[in-house]
Amino acid sequence: QVQLVESGGGLVQAGGSLRLSCAVSGTIFSINTMGWYRQAPGKQRELVADITSGGSANYDDSVKGRFTISRDNAKNTVYLQMNSLKPEDTGVYYCNTPINRLIPRYSWGQGTQVTVSS
Repeated sequence: QVQLVESGGGLVQAGGSLRLSCAVSGTIFSINTMGWYRQAPGKQRELVADITSGGSANYDDSVKGRFTISRDNAKNTVYLQMNSLKPEDTGVYYCNTPINRLIPRYSWGQGTQVTVSS
């Protein structure tokens, strides 16, 4: 059973930063592409960043230039460094292996709440 445990969210003012972590267990982490999904209030959960097993990263235009996804294969952990946060970044953030922009490979974890105030 794959477990995904997100942490690091919180309340931050616009322009601030947060670093999210996702601890992965139950699979061979090093060969999986990992991504971060965001579910904003009233919106679908969608992929905002992903990183391949080889370290190639991709970002949604809404976060490009502000967020950085990274991974530590030795720790089975994926990170999302979130800088220059905007109120529009508010939502619950989840990690997973993406099938596509909307569909994950594994069951969702609990997510971590990010709230950006103006």
